[in-house]
Amino acid sequence: MTRVLIVLTLPEAIRNRYRDAIAAVSRDLRVDIVDHHGKADPFLAETEVLVTFGPMMHDRVFKNAPKLKWVQALGSGVDGIADQPSLAPNVIVTNIRGIHGAPVAEAALASMLALARDIPRCVRAQGRRQWERRPSRTLDGKTVVIVGVGHIAEALAPRCAAMGMRVVGVSSTAREAPGFERIEPRARLLDAVAAADHLVLLAPYTADTHHLIDTRTIDAMKPSAYLINLARGGIVDEQALLEALLHNRIAGAALDVFATEPLPPNHPFWDLENVLVTPHLGGFFDEYPDRALPVIEENLRRFLNRDAAGMINLIQR
Repeated sequence: MTRVLIVLTLPEAIRNRYRDAIAAVSRDLRVDIVDHHGKADPFLAETEVLVTFGPMMHDRVFKNAPKLKWVQALGSGVDGIADQPSLAPNVIVTNIRGIHGAPVAEAALASMLALARDIPRCVRAQGRRQWERRPSRTLDGKTVVIVGVGHIAEALAPRCAAMGMRVVGVSSTAREAPGFERIEPRARLLDAVAAADHLVLLAPYTADTHHLIDTRTIDAMKPSAYLINLARGGIVDEQALLEALLHNRIAGAALDVFATEPLPPNHPFWDLENVLVTPHLGGFFDEYPDRALPVIEENLRRFLNRDAAGMINLIQR
């Protein structure tokens, strides 16, 4: 019998939906589920298949799972999994790609609109029952610079263009994509950022993108510009960003991802009025299991049939 462990820090109903769907693939499966990696110890010695999100992982899970053969990442990113030192080189890693375009693009638009119209200030005023009128900024005619031109950026760019924005991409590889006015190489990041009214981060987190947005990059931004991070926290030097926000060197930020998640309760980002904090919600939407489970189920069938080469979304390590 193949032992599957699901580690998901999500509501019980969602966790159980994954458990029930995976268990239904074969009678040859035993499926265990925990809501935190710290509760995984009783199952690790026998675990062969792990289903989880990278940010929910810890290296000790891989260190204590000697029989592990395959990790199914539930997100598109595999940081937190493939970069863990104790993950054996022979362990298969697969991910979920291609389903995040619309939800993350909508999250980016929501963030840009919320910042431009200062919706957090409206919510604070509502809590005080104060009637405050002031002019809002528009997205029409503004420039959005998208760092990381992949599937999500290709969904976002035409949406921004439809709202009258100029759309500039920054990519590590030369390419063309619909909706972009132009795509600059990463070597021209500072020049691209200098033109941004909204800087949207969508690049994958790798050694090359660690602290890609640092003091130099932030200092190149206009004082009226906003930063939106829907990628990974490690892409941004958070201390540099904090200093810039505290001293109003940029207008504000919408942050959905952080170097440490959950964001600690005493972190200064919580208290800044020019920061919108959301708890890694960008790609988390109501139909996520409907889109992800068919991939997981098919991969399970192929794994049980010893067809590793035919598994969907294999990650080359």
